[in-house]
Amino acid sequence: MDDWQGRIDTLRERALAELEATADPDALEKWRIAYLGRRGALTEALRGLSALPTEQRPAAGAAANETKRALEAALDKHQTAARGQVLTRALENERVDVTLPGRPVSRGGLHPTTIILRQITSFFQSIGYQVVEGPEVELDKYNFEMLNIPANHPARDMWDTLYVQPPEVLMRTHTSPMQARVMESTEPPVRVIVPGRCYRYEAQDATHEWMFYQVEGLAVDQGITMADLKGTLFAFARHIFGPKVKVRFRCDYFPFVEPGVDMGISTPEIKGGDWLEILGAGMVHPRVLEMAGYDSSKYTGFAFGMGPERIAMLKYGITDIRQFYANDLRFLEQFVS
Repeated sequence: MDDWQGRIDTLRERALAELEATADPDALEKWRIAYLGRRGALTEALRGLSALPTEQRPAAGAAANETKRALEAALDKHQTAARGQVLTRALENERVDVTLPGRPVSRGGLHPTTIILRQITSFFQSIGYQVVEGPEVELDKYNFEMLNIPANHPARDMWDTLYVQPPEVLMRTHTSPMQARVMESTEPPVRVIVPGRCYRYEAQDATHEWMFYQVEGLAVDQGITMADLKGTLFAFARHIFGPKVKVRFRCDYFPFVEPGVDMGISTPEIKGGDWLEILGAGMVHPRVLEMAGYDSSKYTGFAFGMGPERIAMLKYGITDIRQFYANDLRFLEQFVS
């Protein structure tokens, strides 16, 4: 028994001495395996209990278990201290000097289409127009029929329509359906603009996209004339392009207006003063008024439609409409002020 006790005491002293010199978590794990593991020194010593006389085994076992508890307690203490040291070093390495100035936060900006849309809507709101929105998934009734474009009308070829549930449900090809929806639910006078996305099945190139924004405008009241249309759009052009802009109206065809015009602008800054079309417009067709329930002998009105991307391209010198939706930061960051 004395020999057994001596071996246990020696093992305990040796193990504790090695543990005192060990601080690294990896080294502590190696120490645990060497002394307390399944094949460790203490485990091997415990297997030798069977060789002792029966009457000595309880006392020897108690001594061995006491040694095991002492080693486990010492290991736990050292592991706690080691974890604290690791944490302290990590905190020290990652410490932030709060006296330093903060890193500047990169500032985002509005999309160029959003910039132009806000400029358009702010102008028309300033002269009494309301901003309304409508569904992008539209009915044929509003997208075509109530705009004087019945089935099989050749004007339907002007719109490359994407149908959701043909022939009645489609992705709107323009924001003009809100003309009919607004008039259907509103008594004159009417002053609205309708910004929103439109969809057409057409090839993409530098001037065409399958998805684009459009702003529709509508004014209906008694006594509205072409002079009101021209004056409103001329003021709008000056608001967007500056006081030096020149405006030109030319006859054009749109099924829902009569007469119809396109409006072009010219400024020295844009292509050396060339005339460039920016929108289509005209007096609301009497038939469109009547289908909405208005008395065309009493009320007149004008409507216009423009593409914010086209206006942005002219204003900012953008040459390819596809850049608006390519998500290229080199392009978008130019508009961060």
